[in-house]
Amino acid sequence: MDSDRLKQFLYTVFGHLTGAVTSAMIHLGDRLGLYRAMRDAGRPLLPSELASLTGLHERWVREWLYGQAAARIVDYVGGGRFQLSPEGASVLADESSPFFAAGAFHSIPEQFALVRQLPNCFRTGLGLPYDALGPEGAEGIERFLAPWFRNFLVPLVLPSLEGVVQKLETGAKVADIGCGAGVALLQMAQAFPRSEFHGYEISAHALARAQKNLEAAGLTNVLLHHASAESLPTDHSFDLITAFDCIHDMTRPRQVLRAVREALKPDGTFFIADINSRPTFEENLEHNPLAAMMYGISVLACLSSSLSEPGGEGLGTLGLSEPVIREMASEVGFTRVLRHDFLNPVNAYYELRP
Repeated sequence: MDSDRLKQFLYTVFGHLTGAVTSAMIHLGDRLGLYRAMRDAGRPLLPSELASLTGLHERWVREWLYGQAAARIVDYVGGGRFQLSPEGASVLADESSPFFAAGAFHSIPEQFALVRQLPNCFRTGLGLPYDALGPEGAEGIERFLAPWFRNFLVPLVLPSLEGVVQKLETGAKVADIGCGAGVALLQMAQAFPRSEFHGYEISAHALARAQKNLEAAGLTNVLLHHASAESLPTDHSFDLITAFDCIHDMTRPRQVLRAVREALKPDGTFFIADINSRPTFEENLEHNPLAAMMYGISVLACLSSSLSEPGGEGLGTLGLSEPVIREMASEVGFTRVLRHDFLNPVNAYYELRP
């Protein structure tokens, strides 16, 4: 055994443990409002000042700040004071920012709690549905995805799809499958009041949040459907169908694409946003800097969901690469697949036409 390689391996392993612990601390900083308080203060703070602003105990806040500074999340400026940089505020404290990422840490406790159930999944092959994460799981996905929807969907993405905005402005029929908490659906419905919008979702927790968000928005052109009980109609009546970050989670994605094809008009559009994946593991290993995180999330959530029913396809987080989408699309009768680039390092975007 090489002692230098042993030291390096130990350093690598404990580096990953550091990331896990820091993730838990980011979750606490978000949940307790510590990042928002630091942003709003606009100046370096003593631990006692941050504790006073948040109504928390100074000793706990001080230890949290020490760890955050050591992890290079907040800046230590000397004299016992700490501050959150403008960049840090954009990522961790401003939910209107397109770069806001604290939502990704929202359901960390629930995700890690599921680890105790995963050995049985490894033994049986059967995964856990997304609702196994509880209401916090649905809220975490909402907070993680919402900044992109709010900043880019209506002004950037929809105008890039051939003829879609014109249809929406005059009055179109739209479905969002796997609509989650309904953020994308409501953004579109608010922007295009002449159109009719339908959200389909199998998660009871996500639908509950979608209903709450719909009531808060006061929109009358949106209908929500529990997809387990109410499927897409097969009457070729929809002008636009969207699927945001959900196809790879589905137990039977091919059946879903076939249902979408049967629901679309002959000149309709199916728009898919999903994880940007290379076609092979070797390519992801070499070229995807987020591969380790993505494969881990897959075991915790995405692969688990896609195997949550007997016979599930089990795509996993990085399983819906461009060749897979093109093969599935051709199989169910789509004749055109156009890939778009919206400068998002995490997602790939596809415009499918009959």
